[in-house]
Amino acid sequence: MSAAHHHHSDHGHGHHHHHHAPESYSRAFAIGIALNTAFVVIEAAFGLYADSLALLADAGHNLSDVFALLLAWGALSLTQTRPTERRTYGLRRSSQLASLTNAVILLMVSGIIAWEAFNRFLQPSPVAENTVIWVAAIGVAINTATALLFMAGQRHDLNVRGAFLHMAADAGISLGVVIGGIAVLLTRWYWLDPLIGLLIVAVIVYGTWGLFRESLDLMLDAVPDGIDAAEVRDYLEKTPGITALHDLHIWATSTTEIALTVHLVKADGSLDDALLGDLAAELKSRFGIQHVTIQLERGDAAHPCPLDGVQAG
Repeated sequence: MSAAHHHHSDHGHGHHHHHHAPESYSRAFAIGIALNTAFVVIEAAFGLYADSLALLADAGHNLSDVFALLLAWGALSLTQTRPTERRTYGLRRSSQLASLTNAVILLMVSGIIAWEAFNRFLQPSPVAENTVIWVAAIGVAINTATALLFMAGQRHDLNVRGAFLHMAADAGISLGVVIGGIAVLLTRWYWLDPLIGLLIVAVIVYGTWGLFRESLDLMLDAVPDGIDAAEVRDYLEKTPGITALHDLHIWATSTTEIALTVHLVKADGSLDDALLGDLAAELKSRFGIQHVTIQLERGDAAHPCPLDGVQAG
């Protein structure tokens, strides 16, 4: 280095952070996709037979979840692809794109269901209550079992979390359809069926909005949830020997890995591999930041860094 600049990349850490995810969740995704695909066909068929919008709405939601699981599974595998000269981060960001796509699909399906439910609500029609109850009860069992497959991993990966949320919401929605079917059977209030459809939409939107917002933030390189940028800055500024910092960036390279770049001013201008190693290790253990790139600068007023003062970090 020209005594003023040094780059350090902690390349190894990110590759084993939750590295078990694709292997351990491939089976979960395969089981979830198979179960839900079979159930969508059954539920749609019986929904048409029973003339139940609640069942058809639930089938549509389940179909969107099949696509969501396929996208999430594919994205989780793509995050493990090796970097190339052209794609220096590999295809890690595809996991963010998949989670955003999942959220958009769910919101679009919600709009379609809401429109049909509103029309049916204005003109209620009879439904085969017993069929609705039994088919929806099967949905509760299938969706609960699938959700349990993803419960442990949903804290570590946004796509696994998306899969868990989809399945958990489906279980709750199917339970609502069961209760609604029993209510229609007892009261003959056929407007309850489209009302349940509208309630399904409310549950989907409520559960999906957070996933949509977080996915969009990741695509826009926002600081990931759970990381306090001010706290990271404070830690770096208090590092012995460091007099100032600038051009601090914190972003997610995938739904499981976080990266950081920063320029640190070290007045004595000396190389310090031990300091760089300690900072990388501490940033990983304290903040969960796995991929660290640090540039050391002397702070020479005659040769100021062009990025000093460009952004607030």
